Amino acid sequence: MGEVVSLDDYSTEARRGRASAPGATRQSGNSSGTMDVCFDRRELGRILNVYGNMVANGHWRDYAIAHGPEQATFAVFQRAAESPLFRITKTPKLDRKQGAFQVVSRDGRVLKRGHDLDAVLRVFDSRRFSVVDD
Repeated sequence: MGEVVSLDDYSTEARRGRASAPGATRQSGNSSGTMDVCFDRRELGRILNVYGNMVANGHWRDYAIAHGPEQATFAVFQRAAESPLFRITKTPKLDRKQGAFQVVSRDGRVLKRGHDLDAVLRVFDSRRFSVVDD
């Protein structure tokens, strides 16, 4: 079981400007004191906008967010008991090389990678993306 963390600490850091920079990290609640990568408010808003559109179209039903020392992941599911259909990841270590953001399919293929989250999320554009049932 995880430990309870007060969200007031995180909102205070955001007001001071600590968590608003690209590739922002936050102090995790674990005892080792490692820094976790997380999505900032703007990035999460863009991802949730795409998620909401796909839910409204009946393609996606659930999501999960994971934060770790190397990357943050937003995983989308068709059903909660399955493996994720897609993973949207943020890896700041790759920002100067291939870009920090990528969309990975269920089978592990990288569908889109780049520096700009909006450009990466265009892979889910309704004109270019369709869900095919097995």
